[in-house]
Amino acid sequence: MLRKKRRSPADKGDSVTPPLDTATKAKKKRSSSRQPKETFPEETNESVFGVFLREAGVILRQGGTSNEIAVDQAVFQKRIQQKLQKSPRYPGIVQEFITGLESHIEDPERFRSCLLPCVPQLSDGESSSASSFQESLLRMLLGMEMLQTLVINTLFEKLPEFMFNSAGDGGLNIPRVIINQLKWLDRVKDSKELATKLMQLVSVAPVEVQRDIITSLPEILEDSQHNDIARELNSLLQENTQLTVPILDALSSLNLSSSLLAEVRGAVMTTLAAVQLEDLPVVVKFILHSISTSDAFEVVCSLRKKLELELCVLPPVLQASQSRMRSRVAAESSVTPGAGSSQNSVALVLDGIKSAVRFQKTISEAWIKAIENVDEAEDHKVIDLLVLFILHSTNANNSRRGAERVLKLKVRTGQIQEALLQKTFRDYAQVMRVYFPSILALAQSLLRSPDSCVVPFGGHMYRHSFIAFDSYCRQEVVGSLVTHVCSGVGGEVDVALELLCGLVTDNPLEMALYAVFVKGILDYMDNLTPQQIRRLFHLLSGLAFGQQQQGTHIQDDMHIVIRKQLSSMVPKYKRIGIIGAVMMVGSMGARRPKVEDSQGGTLPQETHRQVTALLELMRSCSETSPEAAALYYDELANLILNSTLDPLVQEWIGKSVLDDFQDDFVVDLGPDIKGSFTLPACVLYNLDEEESQGGIAINLLPVLAEDVQHKGELRSQTEKTNKNKRVSPLWLAPFFRLLRLCQEKQNQGDLEEIDALLGCPVILTDMDVVEKIESLSKVEREFLCTLLFHTINWFREVINAFCRQKETEMKLKVMTRLQNITYLQTLLERALAAMPGYVPPLANFDGESTEGVVPGAAAPLNKAKKDGTGKKRKATSKNSSGNSSVLEEGTEADETQQEQPEKEKEKEARQVVSLVAYRPFFRELDMEVLSVLQCGLLSRSLLDTELNTKVREEVLLGPAELVFLLEDMHRKLEFSLTAAPAKRVPFLLKGRTDKSVGFSHVQQMSSKDIASCCVQLLPALCSHLENCHNHFQTLLCENNGVVDGPATDIQEHQLLSSSYQLLLQVLNTTFSWFGFSQPDKRSLLKKALGVLAGRLKEGGSELSLEQLVKHSFEYLLNFRSTVPSLSTALCLCQLLFTVSERGGKSTAYREQTASLARSFLSQEWVTASGERERGNKFNEGLQTLLSIYLEHADDVLKAVEEIAGEGIPELINAAKDESAATWRTLNRQTFLVFYRVMMAELEKAVRKIPAYRNGDSTEAQSEKLLTWNLAVKNFHILVNLVKVFDNRPVLNVCLKYGRLFLESFLKLGMPLLDYSFKKHKEDVQSLLKTFQLSTRQLHHMCGHSKTRQDTSLTNHVPALKKSLEQFVYRVKAMLTLNNCQEAFWMGNLKNRDLKGAEILTQQSQGSEEEEEEERPVLPEEQSEEEAQESDSEGSKKRSREEDEDKDDDISDDSDSLF
Repeated sequence: MLRKKRRSPADKGDSVTPPLDTATKAKKKRSSSRQPKETFPEETNESVFGVFLREAGVILRQGGTSNEIAVDQAVFQKRIQQKLQKSPRYPGIVQEFITGLESHIEDPERFRSCLLPCVPQLSDGESSSASSFQESLLRMLLGMEMLQTLVINTLFEKLPEFMFNSAGDGGLNIPRVIINQLKWLDRVKDSKELATKLMQLVSVAPVEVQRDIITSLPEILEDSQHNDIARELNSLLQENTQLTVPILDALSSLNLSSSLLAEVRGAVMTTLAAVQLEDLPVVVKFILHSISTSDAFEVVCSLRKKLELELCVLPPVLQASQSRMRSRVAAESSVTPGAGSSQNSVALVLDGIKSAVRFQKTISEAWIKAIENVDEAEDHKVIDLLVLFILHSTNANNSRRGAERVLKLKVRTGQIQEALLQKTFRDYAQVMRVYFPSILALAQSLLRSPDSCVVPFGGHMYRHSFIAFDSYCRQEVVGSLVTHVCSGVGGEVDVALELLCGLVTDNPLEMALYAVFVKGILDYMDNLTPQQIRRLFHLLSGLAFGQQQQGTHIQDDMHIVIRKQLSSMVPKYKRIGIIGAVMMVGSMGARRPKVEDSQGGTLPQETHRQVTALLELMRSCSETSPEAAALYYDELANLILNSTLDPLVQEWIGKSVLDDFQDDFVVDLGPDIKGSFTLPACVLYNLDEEESQGGIAINLLPVLAEDVQHKGELRSQTEKTNKNKRVSPLWLAPFFRLLRLCQEKQNQGDLEEIDALLGCPVILTDMDVVEKIESLSKVEREFLCTLLFHTINWFREVINAFCRQKETEMKLKVMTRLQNITYLQTLLERALAAMPGYVPPLANFDGESTEGVVPGAAAPLNKAKKDGTGKKRKATSKNSSGNSSVLEEGTEADETQQEQPEKEKEKEARQVVSLVAYRPFFRELDMEVLSVLQCGLLSRSLLDTELNTKVREEVLLGPAELVFLLEDMHRKLEFSLTAAPAKRVPFLLKGRTDKSVGFSHVQQMSSKDIASCCVQLLPALCSHLENCHNHFQTLLCENNGVVDGPATDIQEHQLLSSSYQLLLQVLNTTFSWFGFSQPDKRSLLKKALGVLAGRLKEGGSELSLEQLVKHSFEYLLNFRSTVPSLSTALCLCQLLFTVSERGGKSTAYREQTASLARSFLSQEWVTASGERERGNKFNEGLQTLLSIYLEHADDVLKAVEEIAGEGIPELINAAKDESAATWRTLNRQTFLVFYRVMMAELEKAVRKIPAYRNGDSTEAQSEKLLTWNLAVKNFHILVNLVKVFDNRPVLNVCLKYGRLFLESFLKLGMPLLDYSFKKHKEDVQSLLKTFQLSTRQLHHMCGHSKTRQDTSLTNHVPALKKSLEQFVYRVKAMLTLNNCQEAFWMGNLKNRDLKGAEILTQQSQGSEEEEEEERPVLPEEQSEEEAQESDSEGSKKRSREEDEDKDDDISDDSDSLF
């Protein structure tokens, strides 16, 4: 390219040069057109310069024509040099030669010719000996050392003439060509001087010439000048940012020392903020390519901190305005920069980073570490996300896994948030498009993560990718989400469906293009839950029947699928059809802007007709199945609750529902009840006594009796007699729910039209029949149980309807209905005990059918019959809950708390069945029902002698009702707020029962909404907690500090104790919600903590999070004195630990937590009946509490030593049924719990002892040795306890954790002893002797296990024996390392049992086969043989029979002494 430019003037034919000399060969005549030019002389200057050149073979031309050369340039240079050196005027002749050169190049045209390459001289039919390409004349002169300096000076003197007119005639850049003459010279005579002149020239030259000079420096200067020139360039860089790119290009090509390179890089880093955007890629590339292994992390951290990509891109508003301006001036100006110039620069920066991390492992690791070390969310920048995408896309040096790990870590800790992701997609969508495959893969990984904290972030990545990228990417996003839905993994399916629904709502037109992809999910509905099916049909209906009619092409498919499912006789598919049809009604019948032909509604007439026809189709298809009809009512109720339907559609549904409900279930109350039933009918639970005549009632028993009768008839008879519609009792609760919600929608929440249903009675049977249920037939028992279930479900739905009413009368009725439920549940427990194998009627119809599945009944509990049962109890249950329901089993209260005093045990006992297994057969309570908790607590202290409240106008909550509501609340929170990464169901291993049954309403709420409800209820929960605290505090004062005083009401004590525990569990579940760890939920967390802190100190809203945690911790700590049971104490400890973690400094509360746990462990726990707590649940709670104490203790080893050295000796010396004096929870029944926890925590503690390092100081070695001494001492105490407590569970624990302790000692302890032996010989010897006693006891336990032939014990023996053998060789190696092997000897260790008696059955073989167990090794001739034996034992997996056959092979161990 350069050659073409140089030859361009010659093509113009500016001059013709005839032959210069007669000695040269004749030239061919030029064309006639150039003859007039021959008047110019050839070369009239006969200076030394001209003569020498001519004689050397170069012919000078004029008129801008290239000079000609007749010989090779090396020959030319040699001739010139010889002529100058042989001249008698040498060295003066050199200056004359240069003077001639200067005079020759004064003419710009001749100067230009000297800069251009010479052309070979050719004659007719001959070829010159010169090569095809020759250097310029000046270049050849520069190649001669004697002329080089003078020629360089001449060029530098000539250069300023062309500095400001660089583009001369023909486009030749003279300054650049002059600089090019200096490049790649074979030798530079005075490189230092040349560098000085070049830098002086840079200081005065214009920018373009400066750039040419700087970029040419590496090609001009020798390596010896690189460091000096780099320093000058570094200084220049800080002065002039316009030269950033050429300077960095030059520096990249210079051979610099590492120290100078670091200095230069530091200077470049300081100018990073002032660099032009278009120069930024070069700067970043230089910084990254100048990194060494040692400083990679430091440089990358600095680069990441200074690289502000946020400033490189304009906000979207300015981008839009600029694009409009560019479009206006596009026709007027051609210089307008591209719209994406800033994006292109950012893309080049990222390409530089990408190339660096791809080819240099240290840089990729440094980026990962730099991002990982950012601690605050505010410090994370866009570059962090972009680099993670780069690392994932390149996968150089396995960086993909590292990028994924760091992203998950940052998202989990809340340091990378959705706002940063949104900003990145908004401003850098064009740049990120290249990394879309990595973005998609990361989103998939996050969405599939078992960690629920990172799953939402994966959803955000999907959503922003769909919005920001092109149609191909959108298709990939939709396809990936559909794959998630079809995976069948619960959490993954939920999030993917939620994302698809959000995309349909926010981007309906774009999503309509991919409706066919989403429709494919219909083929995988078998794996979806009812809630997921709702979401699927919601989004498909939104696509197909949305207001913009964007997805009309799938409407026919939707209708076909729905009709097919509705007409199916398989219950599962009919359920899917009903759910899908209701969702279609919600989309088709949604309220819209009013249209012309809507006739009073907002829908077109044809659409209204289709909606009503679909509703009629659902009703007709569901009439054949009571379960399907009930599901239809439930789904329609959910639709009305969560959607806004067209007024005409809403009116049509409400009118038909009200008429049908009155016809089916409401009857006028008369003096007699007509009909004959399985059990005698009577009217019960009337709260409107004054309207007992002429009122209404729910005819539950007649409907149930008719339903039972129809089930017993043959189908043909049923068809003949069933002229009227059959009514199923299953419809009662769902039908009423639909009616209630219709009334709320139509009347803006007013239920006045149906409020009579709250207090109206129910036609049931006399509940005294429960007392004589044993005398009833099986049919009558089943009828009674079914009647009780329907009654309880009716009352539960009534409470759902009226719980939010504000009138006092309505609140009192709601409270009474709660009392009715708790009382009926006690009756149901007794009835179920007499009816084993009974299957209750369904109450939740959207799950898998449970028909034929017998609930797993727990072991019957013996509960005494109180005096207030029967008629008297039934009467009082309407006003007071003092004698109402007893606990369900789920409160985790120990069974022993429910034991009655001796006088109560003498009364007739009734067997009852826990209702825990029957919960799926009860109607779900709404979250709004929990607002009843805001009522005060009614306890017996507020009652007078006639069991009437002193202030009847105040609505109070009884203890039984409080337990009932708290149990329901706790179950809801456990289901919705507990992190559910482990809820994955293995493929083809579905559980028999669906755990989500009974939580349909909760599933339709987000976890944040549920947490907000809990926070609103916190003041009420705290009030109940304080009431329970005050009750037990008063009880302790009245009974002189004991809970089992004569004035203690056992049943009330049980209920309030359960309430106490449930309140703490509810608080713990609330504060354990994983959402509180997310930054956007921080305000809700502060509000929740503010409620607790506000109970102790006013002004909680102004406190910081740490202060709120501190005051909340102090508030909860006040309840420690009145906890009535160990399980409640455990809940308090767990709650305190959870609250302390929310402040981020849980270590500050370790001491208080440990002190509290110790006080509980030192307390004797008794029930209200005066008996000591015991049982499996008590032991489980004790184990957890002891673990909390040891984990939070300052020194675990000292804590274990205290218990093992003080508490256990007290227990050994105490009477049989007594406890240890210091640790009151330690007795012979709980010894195993203490022993297991101490062994486990001791083994865990030694694993945390730091391993020995070569750089450890003497003090550090001594400290570690002291720690191991204490650990070995504790281990010795615990191992020796098996001599006293020698039952199998204790031996099992000792063998298991003994091996683990021994392995930790070999791995961590022995290296320390290797290097501590010489300095601390006595300490090491003492430690090993103590440990030897322990290992000997372990050996005896192995022998004992073999003689007993107990497989649970012998399973531990091979691995333990292997570790014991390794210990022997390891001790010998330590002594050999310290040149003390002569101190090591051994004898034969006989097999003994736990008491020390010799095992005679193996005595005969003791002298033949020995096996090492402790430090010893046999004499040299036998040690190798035994080593082989132990290796073979350790490497082979023996079966039980092999162990028994080779019992003698592992029987004898050798003993050693120092």
